[in-house]
Amino acid sequence: MIELVHAGRSPEALAKEFEPTAQTIRNWIAQADANGGKRPELPSSLEREELSRLRKEIRKVRLDTLSGRR
Repeated sequence: MIELVHAGRSPEALAKEFEPTAQTIRNWIAQADANGGKRPELPSSLEREELSRLRKEIRKVRLDTLSGRR
């Protein structure tokens, strides 16, 4: 889909032809651009994974602290 948009197809036209919505296709393009360093204001997929892992770790530490395990 991303390659099709880069080749000139619009997300709206692709959404009519395929299942994802135009907004979903735009989100994919933005994420691909972030991963490629073209959108530094957006987190890359690796950064998103790290944030998710860190949030889980913080949640676990907080729960452990509340339950008196630390």
